[in-house]
Amino acid sequence: MDMKGSMTNSDMKNSGMTNSGMANSGMANSGNSAVEVIDLGHYWNVVRRQLKKIIALSIVTTLIAILVVFSLTPKYSATSTLLIEASESKIVSIEEVYGLNGGNSEYLLTQFEILKSRDMAKRVVEKLELVNYAEFNPYHASNKKGFSLKTFILGEGDAEPPTQEDIINKTTDVFWDAVSVSPVRKTQLVKISVMSESPALAQKAANAMSHAYIESQLEAKVGLTQQASEWLTKRLGGLKESLSASEKKLQAFREANNLVDVQGVSTLVADELGQITSKLVDARSIRLEVESNYNQIKRLEKLDYESLTSLQFILADPLISRLTETQSNTELKVAELSKRYGAKHPKMIAAQSDLDAVKESVLSQMKKLATGIENSFATAKAKEASLLKSLEITKKKMRDINRTEFALGELVRAVKGDRALYETFFKRIRETSATGDLQTANARIVDSAVVPQHPVKPKKKLIVALVLVVSLMFGIALAFLLDALDSTIKNADDIDHKLGFSVLGIIPLLPKVALKGAQKDQHKTETNNTPVRAFVHGDNHPFKESIRTLRTSLTLASLENPAKCLLFTSSIPGEGKTTSSVNLASAYGQMERTLLIDADMRRPSVAKQLRLPAGFKGLSNAVAYPETLDESIHHIEDLNIDVMPSGVIPPNPLELLASKNFETILTTLRSRYDRIIIDSPPIGAVSDALYLSTLTDGLVYVIKADSTKDKLIKTGLARLDQSNARILGVVLNQLDTEKEYRYNTANSGYYDSYEYHEDRV
Repeated sequence: MDMKGSMTNSDMKNSGMTNSGMANSGMANSGNSAVEVIDLGHYWNVVRRQLKKIIALSIVTTLIAILVVFSLTPKYSATSTLLIEASESKIVSIEEVYGLNGGNSEYLLTQFEILKSRDMAKRVVEKLELVNYAEFNPYHASNKKGFSLKTFILGEGDAEPPTQEDIINKTTDVFWDAVSVSPVRKTQLVKISVMSESPALAQKAANAMSHAYIESQLEAKVGLTQQASEWLTKRLGGLKESLSASEKKLQAFREANNLVDVQGVSTLVADELGQITSKLVDARSIRLEVESNYNQIKRLEKLDYESLTSLQFILADPLISRLTETQSNTELKVAELSKRYGAKHPKMIAAQSDLDAVKESVLSQMKKLATGIENSFATAKAKEASLLKSLEITKKKMRDINRTEFALGELVRAVKGDRALYETFFKRIRETSATGDLQTANARIVDSAVVPQHPVKPKKKLIVALVLVVSLMFGIALAFLLDALDSTIKNADDIDHKLGFSVLGIIPLLPKVALKGAQKDQHKTETNNTPVRAFVHGDNHPFKESIRTLRTSLTLASLENPAKCLLFTSSIPGEGKTTSSVNLASAYGQMERTLLIDADMRRPSVAKQLRLPAGFKGLSNAVAYPETLDESIHHIEDLNIDVMPSGVIPPNPLELLASKNFETILTTLRSRYDRIIIDSPPIGAVSDALYLSTLTDGLVYVIKADSTKDKLIKTGLARLDQSNARILGVVLNQLDTEKEYRYNTANSGYYDSYEYHEDRV
């Protein structure tokens, strides 16, 4: 009997180990699928779970934004359009000296930067007396602040009053920030905008900026014209003296070299030099060719037929070519006759004689050609040397003529340059003197600014809309952050994804209203008003259905290896394992003989929950004194189960459970009852459950929904797996099904299974 029981326990442990391994494999597969597949449904559930908070945050933020936006002072913007023409200042014809060439983009970009300059802003400040406006003058009397902690601590109130220059500079800086210059692309137009709290002031300032730019351009031109006139007058005298000196030097050079016209002489010598060069190139080419042939002949050891026929230039000779062709035909004829007749046949002898004569003629002609090559090489070499000598003489003549021509040309160019510069300056100084008082600006106002009717800042609708969108996005991001930081198990999907274990059942949270209602019933005794009796005496039908589902799941999970003795444990105290085990025992009690054992001898709760009188004997008494086993078992009539409470709390509960007496008692109880349920301490607190898992047929792990951290659960399951415990599955306890139904529509059908219908059988 004991051996059979031992083997059964071993088989159950192996089965548990297999289930645990499958669970771990499921965890790994689940982790891989989580990496590879994006669960959009999970993200949507996270948003739905926090939807009210997200909407509340968005509404509050948007209301604050509305209050802030409507408290801001509106600002108006006026714009004037200016045309910058690419005109030229006619001072001299060399506009590059002053950078006034307006025909390129650099000119327009320069004018845009001038418009953006601080000097333009300062001109408008002084013209419109903007120091009198509190908007632009920080030192204005209207901008004086009252008492501030910063002023009190730093003592800024004792500083010296600003000077007039400080006020103008500060006002200019503020107004400068209010001005924007934006060129119109691919045109010469530029828009000048000024932003102000006053529409009229914005219009006046925008037009004033355009006028200030035009005035600055006129002032710059007048000043430039005056400077140029003074400089031209001063330079004109020096240019006249320089022209006279260059003309005298040219005349003296012509007289010293007796020059009348050097152009004809240089042309004649140049033609002669070209002809000699052309002949020299031809002679050198011939010499190189003949020299190459000569060198090939020199390298031959003797002038025989085989050596001479190896030279390509000899074979290329027309006469040699014809003789070679005759020789080939003769050889062909000899070859044909040799096939018909013998070597002593008259026709064969005649053909061979003709072939020898042809070969002798070819060799003789080749030798003559080789001898002629040597003579040709000497002649070509002498001709090349003669042409080189003539070339050097002609080059010397050409160099002498070029030196004279270069010197003359330099003097002529100096005279022409001095005369052209003198005439240009003389012409411009007359034009500048005549038109100095008539200056036109290179810019004009195309479209004057008008008084704006609507403010441009703040854009209230846009700001409110952006705040609404950003706050919604921030709320969603915060919801995802809270979800990422929240590592608790909320529903069955979390058990599958995070733990990889099967869900045996989901026990809903008992409503407090139902419990209070039960307490108000005067017909029920006080002992029936506890959650542990909810399955038998309660009226919460979804709760009862969940206990029945758990009972069915345990039956199905232990079909192959029956689990007669079940162990209930959890990660930490307070997860409801006692309530679950008592109600499950009550469910089994309707079908078979069931015993509930409270093995938590550190913080026992079964006796307290069932309202058993104090001093009842229990597990500790039966283990210490086996003869008191029957006295330690108490029958609960209304639940139709037997209960063995923890009994007297021992000093060391684990030693008591690890004793031989406990194993003997458990073996005896197996023979008496069809189902034994043991309520053990939490796995995270003590190791009692680890030892008890080796004695039971299966283990049920209870998790409190939305409370226990997944890290604690994984640690507890890993410890049980290392002990080869047979983990039948996980029970998710105290789940708020109404909340999950609202936030997890994908599992709505799952939670609908708890709905109770009065007319079902």
